[in-house]
Amino acid sequence: MEAEINTLQQAIQHFGDPENCRRFMVFLRWPNGTPRCPYCGATKLTWLAKAKVYRCYGDHDKQKFSLKVGTVFEDSPIGLDKWLPAVWLLANCKNGISSYELHRAMGVTQKTAWFMLHRIRLAMQTKTFFRKLGSDGGPVEIDEAYIGGEAKNKHLSVRNAGKSGSDFWDREHKLNSKAGKSRTDKVAVFGALDRDTRQVRAQCSMRS
Repeated sequence: MEAEINTLQQAIQHFGDPENCRRFMVFLRWPNGTPRCPYCGATKLTWLAKAKVYRCYGDHDKQKFSLKVGTVFEDSPIGLDKWLPAVWLLANCKNGISSYELHRAMGVTQKTAWFMLHRIRLAMQTKTFFRKLGSDGGPVEIDEAYIGGEAKNKHLSVRNAGKSGSDFWDREHKLNSKAGKSRTDKVAVFGALDRDTRQVRAQCSMRS
């Protein structure tokens, strides 16, 4: 960054300029100063200042992308003019900061501030703002498992939760307990591991 920022007011003023946000994100994502398309790696790009996105000339569907794509800022409507001062604020508060403090300081709702703090803390924990596994080109391992206790050991009220009766549950249990079939009362858990960064992502879902 060209300017030295010592206060929250300076951070808000500095990142209130979209060009300053762009320069900072380029420095953060591409230290050599050459932006690359996150989808094809091409360097032939055009910065569309009004839309605040880059346009790639590669032969693929997603030719336009914002500076947030592939980072912890992605998938949120919050602009970089709020994300970056929030990062500065959290990094400079020795005792941490609550979602209510961030909500008052940045003028966002408390729920939004809570969401932002979780994303920023994740970046600080993993020491990277890139959220996608394998973003550095390393291998990613993926596996799945079904987790849950035996139905016979569960309380009757748990076994019948969402069912029309015990007879119905018994029929479903018999149908889905045959060899080669997974039981419907198990929880499917999918996990991914980035071998290089040792980051893990997991998601679970109930079978229907």
